Amino acid sequence: MAEAETDTNASKSKPRPIVRLGIFLISHSFFFSVVFFTAGVLALLLLPVLAKNTYISENSLMPGSVAPMLSNQEIAEANRLIDDLTALNSNPVGSVIGSRRLVAQYMLNLGAEVSFHKFHPQLNQFHPLRFFSSPDSGRIKQNVSCALLGVNTVGIIRAPRGDGKEAIVLVTPFNSAEVTKNEAVSLGIAYSVFSLLTRVPWLAKDVIWLVADSQFGEYAAVSAWLRDYHTPVFSGRGTIDAEMCPESSNLHGLDEDQFTKGMTYDGFKRAGTMAAALVMKVGDRGYQYEDSLSIYAEASNGQMPNLDLINTVNYLAVHRQGLRVKVEKLLSLLNMRWLQRLGEMFELLGQYARIVNPQLKFGIPAAEYIEGSATLASSLYYQALGVPTGPHGAFRDYQVDAITVEFFPRDYNMGNKRQNDFLLRSGRLIEGVVQSVNNLLEKFHQSFFLYLLTSPSKFVSVGVYMIAFALLVAPLPMVAASLFVNASESEDSLNTEKPDSLASAADSAPLVTACESSSLLGDANSGSSTTPAGCITLNSWKWINAAKKSFVVYLWSFVVSVLPYFICQIPNCTPSTSLIIWVLLSVLSLVVMYMILASSFSEVNDSLSRKEWAILKSVTLSAAFIGLCLMSIINFATAEIGGLLIVPMCLMAHPLKLDIETRSMKAMSRAACNLILGIVGFPPVTFILLKGALEGFSSISVGDFWSWVESLWVWNSATYLYIGVVHLPSWVLCIHILIHHC
Repeated sequence: MAEAETDTNASKSKPRPIVRLGIFLISHSFFFSVVFFTAGVLALLLLPVLAKNTYISENSLMPGSVAPMLSNQEIAEANRLIDDLTALNSNPVGSVIGSRRLVAQYMLNLGAEVSFHKFHPQLNQFHPLRFFSSPDSGRIKQNVSCALLGVNTVGIIRAPRGDGKEAIVLVTPFNSAEVTKNEAVSLGIAYSVFSLLTRVPWLAKDVIWLVADSQFGEYAAVSAWLRDYHTPVFSGRGTIDAEMCPESSNLHGLDEDQFTKGMTYDGFKRAGTMAAALVMKVGDRGYQYEDSLSIYAEASNGQMPNLDLINTVNYLAVHRQGLRVKVEKLLSLLNMRWLQRLGEMFELLGQYARIVNPQLKFGIPAAEYIEGSATLASSLYYQALGVPTGPHGAFRDYQVDAITVEFFPRDYNMGNKRQNDFLLRSGRLIEGVVQSVNNLLEKFHQSFFLYLLTSPSKFVSVGVYMIAFALLVAPLPMVAASLFVNASESEDSLNTEKPDSLASAADSAPLVTACESSSLLGDANSGSSTTPAGCITLNSWKWINAAKKSFVVYLWSFVVSVLPYFICQIPNCTPSTSLIIWVLLSVLSLVVMYMILASSFSEVNDSLSRKEWAILKSVTLSAAFIGLCLMSIINFATAEIGGLLIVPMCLMAHPLKLDIETRSMKAMSRAACNLILGIVGFPPVTFILLKGALEGFSSISVGDFWSWVESLWVWNSATYLYIGVVHLPSWVLCIHILIHHC
């Protein structure tokens, strides 16, 4: 009976498999941290190989299922608009108002509802209290300059089969001050499609054609219109009246009959909820061999449109209009020798894998791997940057799927025949996209919103690239737990080694030994030791001290992140001067805050304090892990790139004094790695190295880092928060560990 009870107690005390696995990983944390981090880097390099072909998830899109209806009649009308704009621009008497009036007149001739939207350009400035809000163009105040007035021209087609609840938006940016040839051609493409849509019977969604005045920036014009579209203003407050800017009243210059046919000036015309938006541009350069187009999809903070929208454009362009589709890539990676060798290795592994199992689809040609890696790096970079790659980013701030399509003709100086062919192919592509979106019964939702592109027809889904991130950050909690266990065991063993020397220990650490004496003497006869409730032990005191230092550093990082707001108030301050002031104020504030808030409550035994760095490192690893995981929710690409920098720096952190005293090859190698990682991990140095690798070191100046950071906070990029609140405090804590007891 006693044996049965013993077996039952043993089975109850036996930990669960998940607990045993955790104990096993923690006890071998060094080995598994190396394995996991290496596997994370390898998984990241394998992403171009693991990319899948794109496909249309939403069946109702049916791209290319209907023959295009755009004909030479619409192309002829588009050519007339192009010729009129070109003639107006070349005429010295031609004015800014003339080009807007001309576009509005052509819209009116089609029977569309036309209105002018007046706005002022956005004043970009850093404001910490509005950081997570979208870039705001700002409401118009009373004291404004009419010289900085921008005017968008908006035309709306009401769908004959619709109920006015949904709309499709077409955007063509153009500089009203000077319309270039490529802008005139882009207006011609949009006008040809707009002209066709006024006559088709199948249209079930309203179509809005926004001719965005880009003289103050494409994004500013689109963002201002979207703000007013989604935020109605009552009683005329916040809008620009014609009386404020008398010249704006000359925009119409049309007779009363035309006004009654749909022309409005001071009102704001709206349609239904936006189903999708397409920004159309024509590039200012040509390609020698074929007509092509580039797709830009990245919006603020790594937001991407639904993949089905990109797939629809890619399918129609390649399989229906014979256009070559391109996405951005980092050209500097195309000539990397190590990347070429890696591609050849993956190609060779794929060949061996197919010999073993012909059905195993692994490995791609080396040339395709290099192209995919350059495209993947570009997609990861622009998502991590958090800055929109075009005016389509303004739509994503309102959860509207949008992309920018930029056409590039084979010959920029094309004749009439080539221009007609280019207009026809480009217009039919836009027509096909409008047809597909018109077929949707609901918003885009079937396909992916989280993905990385490796080519226009290949992508990596979130379920694949999250594996690389998980492997990268997995060593952080393991090593943190291992340091906690080791520090606790070493201190416990030290506390029990000399129970007779409590009096001498009390002289050096009275708070600690008082608790120890009460716990040891309280039950000395039974041989057990207990810690009284509310008593601060040496172990808990160490953790409080480490957590306090970490908290002070993170509090300081918030102060550093807000300092640029005050530095920007200094008049006539160059980027180099602003950066120097920022660095000096940051160092000064760190010293002051650390001396005031992070001073120890008491001095501890030297043999025990030598283990304090391990506890501080454990806290640093835990904080870095939490910061990276939170950043992966806001912007995964930022967390992925940040993990490549932070994780090895935090894992390798070790006091340089201890390594120098050891004088072994392992210790000296670790010290050298720590010095290199400490220098490379400093944000300005990291920026200089990355920019030099991509663009060359000859074009780098001292103020470039300030200018880059300024662009991040102007666009409310979460990467700015990552640098200030996650990366910088982790780097400071790692440096503190390196110089521990130096």
